[in-house]
Amino acid sequence: MQGKRAKTVAEYIASLPEDRRGAIKTVRAVVKKNLPAGYKEGMDYGFIGWTVPLAVYPDTYNGQPLCYAALANQKHHMALYLMAAYAEGPIKQRLVKGFRAAGKKLDMGKSCIRFKSLDDLPLDVIAEVAAALPMKKYVEIAKAAHPKQK
Repeated sequence: MQGKRAKTVAEYIASLPEDRRGAIKTVRAVVKKNLPAGYKEGMDYGFIGWTVPLAVYPDTYNGQPLCYAALANQKHHMALYLMAAYAEGPIKQRLVKGFRAAGKKLDMGKSCIRFKSLDDLPLDVIAEVAAALPMKKYVEIAKAAHPKQK
C-alpha cells in the first residue's frame, strides 16, 4: 500500500488516490483541531497516527508510542481508529448515538470506523470523540489495562 513508504504525513497524503485525498485531509483536520493537548502526530504503522510520546509514557506493552487515534487509506475503504471509543464504554455509546442521530450507518470494529466517503461521517461526532480523553486519563487507562508483571 502507498502509505507504507511515506515518511511524513505530507508524503502520505500526497500518495493517496485523488478521490480519497480530500476526505483524509478533512478528517485529519477535524481530529487535529479537537485532540486534547500533548498527543503527537506522525506516521505510525504506515498511516497517520496520534500517539502519547514515549517521553510521557515509555512503559507501553509493546515499546511503541501508545496510539490514541489513527487515519488510514485501505484497499476498499478509509479507516479512522479512535481508541477512546474502545477504551471507554460511555464514549463508544456517544459515538453510536451520534451516528444514529445524524442518520449515518456506523461501520465499526473495536476502534476502527470504516468509511467510503466523507458523507459517511458525522464530523461533529468525530470531533467530540477525538476530544474525549485527555492524555493523562488515557495513559491511566492504558496502565490499568496492561499492568507490569513482576
